[in-house]
Amino acid sequence: MIKIIAINGSHSGKKGYTHFLIEKLFKGSIEEGAVCEEIALAELNINLCKGCGICNTEKHLQKCIYEEKDDIAMIFNKMREADIIIYATPIYVFNMTGLMKMFLDRMNATGNSKDFRLSESGLFFHYINKDIYSKPFVTLICHDNFENESSKNVVSYFKTFSRFVDAPQIGTIIRRSGKLTGYGKDKEKEREFPKILESHKAIELAGKELVTKGKISKRTQRTANMDIFPIPFFSILKKFKWFKEKALEKMKLNSL
Repeated sequence: MIKIIAINGSHSGKKGYTHFLIEKLFKGSIEEGAVCEEIALAELNINLCKGCGICNTEKHLQKCIYEEKDDIAMIFNKMREADIIIYATPIYVFNMTGLMKMFLDRMNATGNSKDFRLSESGLFFHYINKDIYSKPFVTLICHDNFENESSKNVVSYFKTFSRFVDAPQIGTIIRRSGKLTGYGKDKEKEREFPKILESHKAIELAGKELVTKGKISKRTQRTANMDIFPIPFFSILKKFKWFKEKALEKMKLNSL
């Protein structure tokens, strides 16, 4: 039986669009027999890593000063038990949420910076706890903008993360234009932007593929990540400034 853990980095916890998308993924996975659990970081107590270095001293090696004072150890234990991890975050100012980054920073205490090693991809690094770090993972990203550039930093971060900690990245779901489509809760918006239903169905299929194939297929990712505007060739047109200027003029007129 496959166990999937989703780390939800949204400050909205289980009330936001990130949670909605996690549930779509889980729906497909559960239908294929997986056990799924969402960990909403907003509901937990997580202290900031202070970079104090005590976790790298002989007396306190791999033991954070906050280990018994917050919920990080509980999360790490659940990650050890998981077969697949989903790192889910909305975009805040062109990056993952501070909550997600604060959580990832706490992984620092599970390593040993004095024990030098090479990653499987040939990168110079140090000892890591592979029971936590190195599980196959999916990146799930959402934001309101329709620009691909908005999520570029997070996509790049997790590609680097994958190579350093020997964690296979088995899928990337990026759902743009969330506000425009009502965050999956507005039926009128679904009628206005029917492609969003197609995208959400692809995310459910992605959940199925995680169980049946061990990864999300490129085709399913393309459908899940597609632009939802009902304009022919929108994905191409949005690359041109003249098109955006015309679209902006129209939006201003419609708002009058």
